[in-house]
Amino acid sequence: MRLSQKFLCLTALVLGVATLPAAPQKPDPAWPEITRQQKPWAYWWWMGSAVDEKNITKELTRYRDGGLGGVHIIPIYGAKGFESYYLSYLSPRWMDMLGYAVREADRLGLGVDMTTGTGWCFGGPRVTDQEANANVVVRTFDLPAGETLTEKFDRNKTQALVAYSPGGRAVDLTKTIAANGAVSFSPADGTWRVYAISQKPSGQKVKRPSPGGEGWMLNLFYEDAMKNYLSWFDSAFANYAGPKPRAQYHDSYEYKSDWSPDFFAQFWKRRGYHLQEELPALFGNLKDDRAARVKCDYRETVSDLMVDTTLPMWAKWSHDHGFFTRNEAHGSPGNLLDLYAVADIPETEMFHLDRNKLISKFASSAAHVSGHRYTSSETGTWLEEHFSETLADMKFLLDDLFLSGINHVFYHGTCYSPDEAGWPGWHFYASYEMNPRNAVWRDVPALNAYAARCQAVLQSGRPDNDILLYWPVHDFWQQPGNTLLPHMTVHARDWFEAQPIGKTAEHLWQLGHQFDYVSDRQLGLATVVAGGNIHFSGGNYRVVVVPKCELMPLETLRKLIELADAGATVIFADAPPADVPGWSDLENRRKEFAKLAARIGRVAVAGIPVETKIGQGRLLVGDAPASLDVAGVQRETMFDQPGMMCIRRGFNGGLYYFIANRGDQTLDTWLPLSVAAKSVVILDPLTGNSGLASSYVKASQTHCHLQLAPGQSIIVRAFAEAQAPGPIWEYWDAAGKAIPIDGQWQVNFLSGGPDLPASFTTERLATWTELGGAKAAAFAGTARYSIRFNTPPSRRDRWRLDLGRVCQSARVRLNGRDLGTLFTPPFQIELSGLKPKGNLLEIEVTSVTANRIRDLDRRGVKWKTFNDINFVNLNYKPFDASNWPLTDAGLLGPVTLTPAK
Repeated sequence: MRLSQKFLCLTALVLGVATLPAAPQKPDPAWPEITRQQKPWAYWWWMGSAVDEKNITKELTRYRDGGLGGVHIIPIYGAKGFESYYLSYLSPRWMDMLGYAVREADRLGLGVDMTTGTGWCFGGPRVTDQEANANVVVRTFDLPAGETLTEKFDRNKTQALVAYSPGGRAVDLTKTIAANGAVSFSPADGTWRVYAISQKPSGQKVKRPSPGGEGWMLNLFYEDAMKNYLSWFDSAFANYAGPKPRAQYHDSYEYKSDWSPDFFAQFWKRRGYHLQEELPALFGNLKDDRAARVKCDYRETVSDLMVDTTLPMWAKWSHDHGFFTRNEAHGSPGNLLDLYAVADIPETEMFHLDRNKLISKFASSAAHVSGHRYTSSETGTWLEEHFSETLADMKFLLDDLFLSGINHVFYHGTCYSPDEAGWPGWHFYASYEMNPRNAVWRDVPALNAYAARCQAVLQSGRPDNDILLYWPVHDFWQQPGNTLLPHMTVHARDWFEAQPIGKTAEHLWQLGHQFDYVSDRQLGLATVVAGGNIHFSGGNYRVVVVPKCELMPLETLRKLIELADAGATVIFADAPPADVPGWSDLENRRKEFAKLAARIGRVAVAGIPVETKIGQGRLLVGDAPASLDVAGVQRETMFDQPGMMCIRRGFNGGLYYFIANRGDQTLDTWLPLSVAAKSVVILDPLTGNSGLASSYVKASQTHCHLQLAPGQSIIVRAFAEAQAPGPIWEYWDAAGKAIPIDGQWQVNFLSGGPDLPASFTTERLATWTELGGAKAAAFAGTARYSIRFNTPPSRRDRWRLDLGRVCQSARVRLNGRDLGTLFTPPFQIELSGLKPKGNLLEIEVTSVTANRIRDLDRRGVKWKTFNDINFVNLNYKPFDASNWPLTDAGLLGPVTLTPAK
């Protein structure tokens, strides 16, 4: 498109305004088709599994009408007073209700997933003490020379009994334990230390289980435990004739486990030496290099057991029974990239203020590298306090997730609540209140339409990231100290943010480089294709970047050099790794490592890249961004604009960009894209509108004219060679000052509760809690604001309507014509065709539910009637809204008209 086309636009549109026009007769061909997979899904908690056919149908119909694409069934604890309706998990009646729910959901155009268990994590009544998540029990005895060990040991439970000399020599006494528990051992010299190793259940049971799901959490380090656990579901599904859910789900890792019955044997199999000979290094207070290396091997073995054995068993069982899998790997002590990749749909989460996009990229990276289409997210957990969350809050969270590479969100979530439970019904304690009883539900379809349009794009095509950023997890694993298994969560994030990987990722992100993380295992699957690109089943990458790290497995270094030999570019930030991790066969591995490292080249001085030609490719050592420049890897320079961020996806013939303004300044500029495009189409996911953008190409970069207010987002489709068809995108510019709409506002309450307040008129816009009396102060729901006005004098026929402050969403109608739903700032919309006099503006404003819940608690109504944790606030204290200040509600304005050109 020529630059001059911008000035040919005669109509105006405020870019990114949250409007939902009526669905067009024909779908816009600029948008991918929207199916149930593209729409948001929701966690659906079955409290006590006290479900029935009538209410399942009612609930699912409401979810369908709200714009959801599916639900994820999670049975949990029940509601008090409904005990007689509880269903035991996996009982014949429970399976009947599962089948009914899946069948009804499909009839309504919805999908269904289920947790392989109740509450979280895996576990239940079939899990024995032997199979439960376990803690190692370490007992030590100091035995002077000439004394005999008098302690008795249970030879059925003692996994290792080893004596160590003052010099470190190990004598295995395990097989000498007599039937009565006695051991005949007396050291000849010095004081020896004896280690006795056994295990016990950690005490961690299934959290928030439903009836029939109570019991120990499973031991994910133990193959037999997973095998027996899955047999429980084999039995349940053996005689099941109903339709099956789409997927099985494994929640975030909250097990408390560090051992298993066969851990010594598994360690020997994977590491090649007997851990029994290194018990002081593993369990003692030593902080030397040997102890750190043994701990590294122990931690890697724990990871291997989940990556190689137990979770693949669950995935295979699921596939054999016709299910996909979703897995939340975060929180585990294992390699998150490998654990996410086990599932068909890796799933991440953001929790309240714990919203690091670069940590959520671990899940999407695993999907991208492995070739999985979807990356899901647990979305909205404790986003804000109950009943206070707005649709705008959720929209901003969605944008963070989309920028992280997530394309299949699951709201967290909604409780099944029978109509007989009344208002406010049943609630889960850590949830965004995404349910039909929440006042904001009235305008949820607008939010869900936005999410669906974004996901339709983000699920199409393929990821288009240039860089593979290697995760040197062994640097984290090989740390000394008394903590056996440091976990990697979305909450305590030092495992990432304090490590060089986190600092490098942040630096590259701020510069606008597009990257995915890659693990040692994943690198082992890489090949080099034409142009030196590094190929995986999920796509191609330009380079591998290794952040500063001390340790790297020999096999990984060998693979990186093989890739360079074959034509790839490999970048070592600052310096190559110095050593191998772990203890096994250390000297031989070090010798081979040194030979390979000699091919890399010298350490960079002052970060200036040093290049070494190797085979058909090259190795670069130095500052990562500078080395990427040398390698010709372009960045998205739009990131130089404060707050501007994007993510790319490729399609045949070009690229999609999801672009978000996360800053606090309005953007109205020519934004550079890192590609040369013949034409560019703008797609607004809030409105569904699309049009050809004003754009030009300079220095192999496309410059596209965009207007984005703070918090707004847009999708850009750049065509490499094609001239895209369609209308020209309409840009809005002010042609004068804002003119207030003054006069008498008629306010009528339409729906909500506990009671509809009386109508009133006002010339001053303010919260209805102030203007509407006592009933309005307790009210949550929707009120219509109506006013008649004359069109201000102007030569323009286009106007921007600005509602000012809205608490919290608004449907707008002018002269009987629906203009759309606004749920996020700026609350603006374009207008045309105003009458000279007597225009009727109607704005239906919906509040959050906070004031109604406040009123309930102030009146002492007992609605928090749930078992287990019952109902708590954001700080996990008993929930009580009685002392909350009143929350502003309604249209606060000022409402203005601005002439547009």
